[in-house]
Amino acid sequence: MTVEDPDSGTDAQGADPGEDPLALRLEGLILGAERRYTPFQAARSAGVSMELASRFWRAMGFADIGQAKALTEADVLALRRLAGLVEAGLLSEAMAVQVARSTGQTTARLAEWQIDSFLEGLTEPPEPGMTRTEVTYPIVELLLPELEEFLVYVWRRQLAASAGRVVQAADDDEMVDRRLAVGFADLVGFTRLTRRMEEEELGELVEAFETTAADLVAANGGRLIKTLGDEVLYAADDAGVAAEIALRLIETMAHDETMPELRVGMAFGTVTTRMGDVFGTTVNLASRLTSIAPKDAVLVDTAFAEELIRTQDAPSSEAEAAEEAAAAEKEGEEPPAYRFALQPMWQRPVRGLGVVEPWLLTRRDLG
Repeated sequence: MTVEDPDSGTDAQGADPGEDPLALRLEGLILGAERRYTPFQAARSAGVSMELASRFWRAMGFADIGQAKALTEADVLALRRLAGLVEAGLLSEAMAVQVARSTGQTTARLAEWQIDSFLEGLTEPPEPGMTRTEVTYPIVELLLPELEEFLVYVWRRQLAASAGRVVQAADDDEMVDRRLAVGFADLVGFTRLTRRMEEEELGELVEAFETTAADLVAANGGRLIKTLGDEVLYAADDAGVAAEIALRLIETMAHDETMPELRVGMAFGTVTTRMGDVFGTTVNLASRLTSIAPKDAVLVDTAFAEELIRTQDAPSSEAEAAEEAAAAEKEGEEPPAYRFALQPMWQRPVRGLGVVEPWLLTRRDLG
C-alpha cells in the first residue's frame, strides 16, 4: 500500500501513478537511488537557497518539476558540491552555474546519442514475441558501469590535454583570448540534398561526414569545436596544422563518391573561448570565407597566409621560392621545403567585416 505525499501528489516512493513502471525502474538503475525529495527538500538538505538550487538545476538542462518528489540523494550531493565550491571561494556563483551549464549541455548530447543510436540497436528484440521493454533493462544494467568508466577516462584525457594547452599560454590573457587558427568545413549543396534524399540516407551521410571530419581533425592535431550537420568547426594552435587538416578533408571527401563537394574557410587571429566554443571576429571571418570558397577548395585570410609564410610552411610567392631554390642550388644546399602554396584572390567586401583579400591554399608541388 502506498501513502500519498501531501506536498507532491505522488506516492511515498515519489512515483507518479501515470508514469511507466519500466521508465521508473530504469531511472532507479541509472541514478542508483530512489526518489526521496521535492526540489525544496533537496535544496534545504543541501544547505542552499531554493533560488540557487533552481539556477543550478536549469543550467544543467532539466525542466522545472514544481514540487514533485522526484529528486534523489545524488541530486542533493551535486547541489552541495557546487555550493561548496562557491563557499570555499574556488568558484564564483556565476562560474559554478557555468560549470553546471557546460556539463549539462555536453552530457545531454552524449546521452541522446547513446540512446538514439547505440541502445536502440542493441535493444532490438532478439526473439519473436519479446518486447524491447523486456530486453532494455538487462542491457542497460550490463552497459552502465562500462560506459561510466569509459566516460571518466575520456574526460580525464581531454582535461589533461586542455590543461596542458593552458599552462603553455604566454600569459593570463592568452588563456581566454588566444591566437588560433579556426576553420569551417561545409558540404556544398546540402540543402538540395535534404529535398532529394530519404531521412535515413541523409542521417547516414551526415554521420559519415562528421565521423570522417572528427577523425581527421583529431589525428592531425586539431580540436573539433562542434558539428552542425553539414558543417564542422575546428581549431588549431598552429596554422600549419589547420592547413594540413583542411587539405586532408578536401582530399578525403573527394575520393568518396557518396559525398558532396566540400569547401573550407580559415582565419588566424585572436579568439575568445567560452564553454568549449570559440567566438570573435576571427571565427566570423572564417565562416564568411567558407561561404565564398570554390568547391573542393580552401580559402584563408591574410593573417593566416602571413602566419604560414612566417613559419616557412609556405613561400610568399612562387617567384620567391624559385629564387631561393636557385640560390640554394648555387651554394650546394637544400632549398626550403615548403608544404603549401598561397595564391592571392580577388579582394571583395564581406558583410560586417569590410574588404578582405582571400588566399587560395593548396599543396605545393614539390616535384
